[in-house]
Amino acid sequence: MTTSSPDTAASRRVLPALIGLLLGMFVSMLASTVVSTSLPVIVHDLQGDQNAYTWVITATLLTTAISTPIWGKLADLFNRKVLIQIAIAIFVLATAAAGFSQNTEMLIAFRAVQGLGAGGLAALSQVIMADIISPRERGRYMGLFGAVMAVATVGGPLLGGVITDAFGWRWNFFVAIPFAVAALLIQQRTLHLPARAARKVKIDYLGIVLLSTAVSLLLIWVTNAGDSFEWASVPTLLMVGGAVVAALLFVLVELRSSEPLVPLTLFRDATFTLATIASIATGLAMFGTSVFLSQYMQMARGATPTEAGVMTIPMIAGLLVASVVVGSLISRFGHWKPFLVVGGILLIAGSFLLSTIHYDTNFTLVSIYMALLGAGVGMTMQNLVLIVQNTADPSQMGAASSGVTFFRSLGGTIGVSVMGAALASMATSLFTDRAADLQAAIMGLGAEGASVAQALQSGAIPQVSTLPESVRVIVEDIYAQSIAHSFLIAVPVAVVSLLAILFLPNRPLTRMTTSERVAASEADLATVSVPEGMASLSATGSVRTVDATAPGSARRSASVGEDD
Repeated sequence: MTTSSPDTAASRRVLPALIGLLLGMFVSMLASTVVSTSLPVIVHDLQGDQNAYTWVITATLLTTAISTPIWGKLADLFNRKVLIQIAIAIFVLATAAAGFSQNTEMLIAFRAVQGLGAGGLAALSQVIMADIISPRERGRYMGLFGAVMAVATVGGPLLGGVITDAFGWRWNFFVAIPFAVAALLIQQRTLHLPARAARKVKIDYLGIVLLSTAVSLLLIWVTNAGDSFEWASVPTLLMVGGAVVAALLFVLVELRSSEPLVPLTLFRDATFTLATIASIATGLAMFGTSVFLSQYMQMARGATPTEAGVMTIPMIAGLLVASVVVGSLISRFGHWKPFLVVGGILLIAGSFLLSTIHYDTNFTLVSIYMALLGAGVGMTMQNLVLIVQNTADPSQMGAASSGVTFFRSLGGTIGVSVMGAALASMATSLFTDRAADLQAAIMGLGAEGASVAQALQSGAIPQVSTLPESVRVIVEDIYAQSIAHSFLIAVPVAVVSLLAILFLPNRPLTRMTTSERVAASEADLATVSVPEGMASLSATGSVRTVDATAPGSARRSASVGEDD
């Protein structure tokens, strides 16, 4: 008769709960990625311009960024299982409603609601993973994380392209619903978290309002400055001034609040502060480049939505391979900093190289550039959250985890806004500079030229693949230069990220889950909260409880769930 090893037994307890959690993440990623390749078609059909294209993406990122710390704080106060199920429901219902949009304004509004649910999934999934898997052991499960990311990120755009070409883009918004139902059912049956002590809670409503105001004003200004109004103008003064005032008031409120939305004491920890700085560049690279790479494939290389999905696979492959391999190596050897440093270097290299592409750049080179950037994201994205959770106070695990995720989302949101504004400005300038070339090409089309000229002058994003060859080459060149110019914005931010990573304290990873750390603290084993002490304990992947009848408060293992 064979007996299971502790690691095998732990895996059997953790995996069912982890699968339900990963399926929730898959729903979030699929609903976002499935529309990425079809956005140029969607915005074109809804008569939107480049600003509308940017805001369709930015609206989701904005509300995701704002809601992430809110969900994280709620996770420290209320039942985490119920919260993540609510987040899934909000996300999927808003996604389905977006499928009925009649104009870009309606689409942007539903995408904003979608972001509220996405913020919950982004924050709560990280917090719950810390409840059931220790930082040191999490690398063993990176294969599952990688598989979910690969299927959603690669399969989503491919599926979205096929659906758009075969059935129309609206069906892209309904495809996540069956997966959401499955995620809710699996979580209900398998995700059991330790009971939380009942206590009186106070929600920081004023902090929520002030944070939302500051972030919203900043992003609205970044998106519209230089287009709707000048950078140096009264609207700029009002928006930037309002954002600064709201931010200062937010800091004052958080300092006085008994239950702050973002505990400012977190910034006393060098690991948290530097990790949040580094996360900004990771978010910009992950969201900004993935959004505009899809647009590059369709606007600068004449690809269809399906083809654009296939052409962005190198970036996802780099992300997948890097995250899985590095996660396994971190679990095996316990060293994380060298991998983060390499990831920071790859972020800089990938961003810079992508800023050099043209409409006719050899696609092999473009693929290499994408793979480098993807590897940089794969090495840094999850591991920055990992090292913060490794040192965070268990009672503030939700706020600490969501804090890093918040700054990553904020970096991505600002990145998309700034890159979109730069792209739109550059494209407008280049269309003016190439007006004579375009006019000559259109005149050479004869009777067909009138309809082409009208389409280009409408202000809406053109469907490049349908343009006549002589006009298409000029338009592709314009968009290629504009998108490459926007990629250059990510380079200095990536440099700052690398500097932050270099100064991160190199602390060993603990083998204890959040629940185990709480149990150890309650059992008056506070000394094991020191990273060196926790590293000496063996991991079970399960929640440890205290047997009060045993000498010395000996610990015994319980299954992952005690109570819903």
